[in-house]
Amino acid sequence: MNPSVAVKIFEAGKAAGADFVEIFEEETRSSSLGLKDRHIETATAGTEYGIGIRLLYGTEVLYGFTSDDSEDALVKLVQTLAFGRIAGMSAKPVEFAPRKRVADFNADAFRDPRVLGQAVKQDFLFRADNAARKISDKVAQVGASVTDSCSMITLMNSEGLNLVLDRSRLRVNVTVTATDGTERLTTHEAPGALGGYELLDNYSPEELATVCAERVVRMLDAGYIAGGQMPVVMGNGFGGVIFHEACGHPLETEAVRRGASPFCGKLGEAIGQPCLTAIDDGTLDGVWGSLKFDDEGMPTQRTTLIENGILKTYMSDRVGAAEVGIARTGSARRESYKYAPVSRMRNTFIAPGKDTLDSMIASVDNGLYAARMAGGSVNPATGEFNFAVDEGYVIRNGKICEPVRGAALIGKGHEIMPRISMVGSDWELAAGVCGASSGHVPVTVGQPSIKVDQILVGGR
Repeated sequence: MNPSVAVKIFEAGKAAGADFVEIFEEETRSSSLGLKDRHIETATAGTEYGIGIRLLYGTEVLYGFTSDDSEDALVKLVQTLAFGRIAGMSAKPVEFAPRKRVADFNADAFRDPRVLGQAVKQDFLFRADNAARKISDKVAQVGASVTDSCSMITLMNSEGLNLVLDRSRLRVNVTVTATDGTERLTTHEAPGALGGYELLDNYSPEELATVCAERVVRMLDAGYIAGGQMPVVMGNGFGGVIFHEACGHPLETEAVRRGASPFCGKLGEAIGQPCLTAIDDGTLDGVWGSLKFDDEGMPTQRTTLIENGILKTYMSDRVGAAEVGIARTGSARRESYKYAPVSRMRNTFIAPGKDTLDSMIASVDNGLYAARMAGGSVNPATGEFNFAVDEGYVIRNGKICEPVRGAALIGKGHEIMPRISMVGSDWELAAGVCGASSGHVPVTVGQPSIKVDQILVGGR
């Protein structure tokens, strides 16, 4: 973005009475290579370019985007957004800070996917396929993929921000389906991180495929648990998806400012037991959901949401912070230039505690060990959720017993929080993608093993 063009955009916005004008220019190159049934099934690559312009009138947001980067088109976009607004006073010229360029990943180790191409991924895919099929003749289908994206983003605003962000992420996925001739089950593993093809050395396709194949074959032979209210011990890592969905979204100012959160007006109140601390951290080095700067150009931070059971703050962007009356937390995010930013999670997790998984299991007479969670649904306004258990086991007399499949956890996030009575030390994170009003963004969920004293379990 040429600064002289940016000045014209800001002048047009200010002339239309806008309090704040922002430019988000993005070029993203993404590619994916996918294998299925021992053959390369998909190979895609593409580049997307565009510019988003945001006008703020107080906390009212006007947003538009275009792929035409000419000065005339961009000024016309501003005038179209502000159509009917009363012209403002002439504003003093914007003084830009020296342009700063920042990479979210380790630039010294970076192996650029845009240069190396798709062929680098093939060995990983075929190794995963071979490893999964060695586990059992019940393995009916193996899928694997490697996906990458590299973005260069220029952020400028009428307060003088002048920032260029280099972002690169890589994610691998291994999916294994097993059958006994009558039924079929599928499971997957999908880690990801910040960087390029150097990250392929961090993931063992054999290990990922073996874990998937052994799990799905084990669950294929499993029975079902009798449903009802019972204590549940939830496994670490992706188990944090329930906190993310049922509690994380209601702790974003995007929900709070609309009054669509069960946590409205509860800052400083106890919403959980003293063993519970929950954090959203955008600064974790190399982690999938991390950012050096958010999508408004604010440095990210470690934000303690709940500390020893007390609600401390919410995740906020510029508009949300102003409406709710809290400090900005560097949580503004958007999928691309096609979306205005709103408050979103980054790496959101329950912090490690002092309990052990063995002690949690031993404390349960009759319940469920949800070793690994799958997907589900949630209503952010009410916190109501329904999540499938990908790998589960009956707990009987303080011991892990037979595997069970088809179980689901059902409840409301704000009601489940006070029932978390034990928090383990085996903390782990897992990569994911979160969809909301500003599109789909990379996020990380996580937790150690935890014990929920009572939750409704659907048995089949």
